[in-house]
Amino acid sequence: MSGAKNCPETPRQKMIGMMYLVLTAMLALNVSSEVLQGFTLVNQTLHSSIQSADVRMEALYDDFQSLYDQNPTKVKEWLDKAHLLEQKSDSIYDYIQNFKYQMIRLADKSDADPEAMDIKAKDNLDVAGQYALVQGNGKELKKRLEEYRQFLVDLSAGDSLKRAMYELIFDVKDPAGKSWEQAMFEMMPLSAAVTLLTKYQSDIRTTEMDMVQYLKAQTDASDFRVNKIEALVVPNSNYVMKGSKYSAKIVLAAVDSTARPAYFVGNEQIAEDGVFERMATTTGVVEYSGYIRLPGNDGIVRNYPFSSEYTVGEPTATISNIDLNVVYLGIDNKFSISVPGVTAEDIEVSAQGAKVQKSGAYYIINPTQDKDINIIVSARLDGQLVQMGSMQYRVKYIPDPKSFVRYYDRGGVERQVQEGRLSKNILRNDRFTLIASYGADELIKANFDVVSFSMTTKIGTVDAQGNKLTKRQLDDINRLERGDIITFRNIKAKGPDGKVRTLSLLQIEII
Repeated sequence: MSGAKNCPETPRQKMIGMMYLVLTAMLALNVSSEVLQGFTLVNQTLHSSIQSADVRMEALYDDFQSLYDQNPTKVKEWLDKAHLLEQKSDSIYDYIQNFKYQMIRLADKSDADPEAMDIKAKDNLDVAGQYALVQGNGKELKKRLEEYRQFLVDLSAGDSLKRAMYELIFDVKDPAGKSWEQAMFEMMPLSAAVTLLTKYQSDIRTTEMDMVQYLKAQTDASDFRVNKIEALVVPNSNYVMKGSKYSAKIVLAAVDSTARPAYFVGNEQIAEDGVFERMATTTGVVEYSGYIRLPGNDGIVRNYPFSSEYTVGEPTATISNIDLNVVYLGIDNKFSISVPGVTAEDIEVSAQGAKVQKSGAYYIINPTQDKDINIIVSARLDGQLVQMGSMQYRVKYIPDPKSFVRYYDRGGVERQVQEGRLSKNILRNDRFTLIASYGADELIKANFDVVSFSMTTKIGTVDAQGNKLTKRQLDDINRLERGDIITFRNIKAKGPDGKVRTLSLLQIEII
């Protein structure tokens, strides 16, 4: 401290220190020109949206007025509300416009743009807070926005969806730790404050347009519009099977519930409820017509004609083998079976010479004989079981598989080969076996067991039961040298159909 008293600052040093503090403050408060330019662009875009909304709004009000001119009694209540909406919207819109201008005036003085578009002091951080907070105009703006929001809610008859929308658009709740006015205007660059207010103006015009459309829709919301009376035919199905019934509901659209129409097909009156039924005795397209007789409010009886058609087809079924064109003994044969116009629950499938089991959306067919089988499809129609079709399928034994040697490499990955070069260590491994399968290109799934095989080397031939090498075969392998050939032959495998097959030979070279 004593040093400071002995060496007081010169006036020049004090001035330099003061300038440093000012520069530091300016740097802390600096807003980049790119950000300010961004606010300007957003402000211009919002003004374009407002202009577009004004054009559409004018057309909406003109259309509303035209409706009033056509029917004043019906439209007056809603047009009056629309005019009140227009007045309230213009009032708060103009208030916000003046709010923007007064802020700009504090910064730009006599150069202030009356349209509040061209702002000279875009980066001014003081005038927004001065006008809104110090002079108290921010509280008044918040109050007016709240009143306008409540007016919209009341005008929409308390519609919960609209209420939620307006509360979101015109949200002026105080955030944590400060008031809404402070969040909007305190230390806010003038360009940003103006843009935020323009956004509110855009919301006002958009909301006004939405509300005018809503009010316009209310003019006929309770009306029941009828521009013609029409007879309709509603069939249960336009496709029926021979031997079943065609059923249709004949109705009159926009009919008076207090009147009882009479229904005629041809010149014959049908049931009072309009249900028309006819037995399908021939195949093809069946056309019919008639009319509905109904007295009008003036007492005059009028006929309303109708016509329709339906198709009668022969009983038929769609049967397709999902996997193959034939059925095989010993495995599950998957079928998709359907009947046009009949639900899966009303279909029954049986087979001569095979077992049938339902599995989800499919049927599993297992032949019990090596002759042809006959698959029969029936459907329950009007409470009766009707045969829809049948088809014969040839029964065959499943195809012969291929033979492979299966081993595991050093990484523990399973390998299957028909020929190759293997070490003695792999051959001597307990996991080395002979297998039979259809390989990677299998069309059907079937499990085979290798029941016996022979191994031939330069030493001789040794037989084995099962699919693994015997001790004697392993001893012969130990005596082999690099380049010697091992041939596995007479490989026999048994499939799920019980048939034992002799498969092709395999050759392995010792490395």
